[in-house]
Amino acid sequence: MRAEPAEMILAMAGRQPQEEPSSTTAHLIAQAKAGDTHAFETLMIRHERRIYRLALRLLGHREDAQDATQEVFLRLYKHLSRLDEKRELVPWLYRVTVNVCHDLVRRRRRNMTVSLDDVDADALVDSMKTEWGAEFAEQRRILAEGLKTLSENERAVIVLRDIEGLSTEDVARLLGSSASTVRSHLSRARVKLKRFVDRVREGQS
Repeated sequence: MRAEPAEMILAMAGRQPQEEPSSTTAHLIAQAKAGDTHAFETLMIRHERRIYRLALRLLGHREDAQDATQEVFLRLYKHLSRLDEKRELVPWLYRVTVNVCHDLVRRRRRNMTVSLDDVDADALVDSMKTEWGAEFAEQRRILAEGLKTLSENERAVIVLRDIEGLSTEDVARLLGSSASTVRSHLSRARVKLKRFVDRVREGQS
């Protein structure tokens, strides 16, 4: 039995690596602020895979995702002194990642290079392999191709809401938008993905 588009997406949601206890993060941030480079490296190691996957899903290109990930942690290092140890680090990293990816997309367009719609499906598939087993290879491929059909805002919303498993309100805060706008983008993205999957299946029948 083949999964429906929403089931495909939900199959990836909620499977991110567990966030370490806040006290551990707070301790590492405090040490990094004090100049402990090992503490900063530990923070980076714990979060870079998650940030890379998010950037890859937003951008669709491995090299761009690597550049974005590097920029995110450069900004983390730069703004260490302003971080509040009492607050979770992941939402801050997510917000910076979204902003960095948005800047990369704008530079692409300004330089008239590859557009966001011309994504590398293989890269997107690779980013999903951690969450999905081999038996979902076809679904991974279809969903990766479907993500290519979405606009920048639609992709950001569906990646953050349905794949990363954030709440609508959290997505709105990360994107500097309203919950109603997020719901609107999410609804359109889901419809587009369903239509895409339906077309693919019709072609296979």
